[in-house]
Amino acid sequence: MRIRVVGLNHQMAPVGVREALAFRRAQLPEALAALRRLDAVDEATVLSTCNRVEVYLAGPSEFPDDLVPAFLARFHGVWPETFKQYLYTRDDADAVTHLFRVASGLDSLVVGEAQIVGQVKESYELAAEGGATGRVLNRLFQHALSAAKRVRSTTEVAAGRASVGSVAVELAERIFETLAGRTVLVVGAGEMGEAVLRSLRAAGAETTLVANRTLARAEALAAELGGKAVPFDQLADALARADIVISSTDAPHWVIHRPDLAEALRARRGRPVFVIDIAVPRDVEPTAAEVEGCYLYNVDDLQAVVADTLARRGQELERCQAIVDEEAAAYMGWLGRLAVAPTIGELTESLHEIKQRELDALFARMGPLPDDAKAEIERFASRLVQKILHQPIRTLREVATRSQSHSGNLVAAALRLFGLGRRTPKPPDPQRRGD
Repeated sequence: MRIRVVGLNHQMAPVGVREALAFRRAQLPEALAALRRLDAVDEATVLSTCNRVEVYLAGPSEFPDDLVPAFLARFHGVWPETFKQYLYTRDDADAVTHLFRVASGLDSLVVGEAQIVGQVKESYELAAEGGATGRVLNRLFQHALSAAKRVRSTTEVAAGRASVGSVAVELAERIFETLAGRTVLVVGAGEMGEAVLRSLRAAGAETTLVANRTLARAEALAAELGGKAVPFDQLADALARADIVISSTDAPHWVIHRPDLAEALRARRGRPVFVIDIAVPRDVEPTAAEVEGCYLYNVDDLQAVVADTLARRGQELERCQAIVDEEAAAYMGWLGRLAVAPTIGELTESLHEIKQRELDALFARMGPLPDDAKAEIERFASRLVQKILHQPIRTLREVATRSQSHSGNLVAAALRLFGLGRRTPKPPDPQRRGD
């Protein structure tokens, strides 16, 4: 079974490219169904966050190089030439290691961030509930989540500020030195907005406004973390009051336009506003940066702040990578054993069929025998077959655990040596989870 991931992330692609290929949650069932209809694809999962878009595939044979790029181009209605140069492709063991790094927060903009593991889990569960995953990807994502838990519980990689939202607040602190006496407007009261509010509270922000399309959510968050809820239809007034705006909605379009900020700055009478847009797709019209007095940052502009965080956590990265490598090797061992299981099953069935034919012929030649004698001969024959099977099965499993490519060669040799391959083994149930 082959595994492939094709994607792009904050390290490879600018935010404009990432937002063009981002999947909204409502789009994912349609996207997964389209992937499953492609040749060579048995299972699929899509991971789409503000910092990455990745497509995970599993199937019985190699995947064509243009399979995922062509799918992304068709689904989003964009030219492949606008994004192909930013794509990375990982296969088999490299794909497994990559997912384990992603789930553990080692491939994130903010190394060690906690939010990514929830995003990986949500993406996997949505695919599994829709029947897009099977035995291979079910086990892969479950193992990745387990590896991420081990990384977070046994290392200090997540110490300190470990979310995009918290880094956005750190950037705001760098701009103003202190948030005391500043008015901060948070647009969006989802998971990211909550992380921003918690970080603002820890940073000592005194006046915090929370705007959200669902006012009840904004009121609940403001009541819990300190702040004042703002009805979304009063966003323009809130923009005029804010020294800092941090926006993180999941809207598929801009929620703050250039004219909105131009009007807010006129009302502010020359006082600048700093806007940090950490949403993908972006919340703020990019040309708003051209308005005098508007200082607009997007998620890619957080890199300078992140560099300091990465330096502080550098000592932990080797420990984290060792855990990831160990867990990825364990999964590849399971996958290798899964690959040789049909051959082991066929070999076992073939030798037991030979045993039974020979016993039937022996008993026919010898005539009637006492039941206890006949039973002892049958037990002897079964023990003999098991001893003959022991070493070939052990070798197949050991080689499969170490190397998928070597196990493929060994399977081919076993099929030829024992005259197997006459029957097609029943494939695993694609809906079966775990082992």
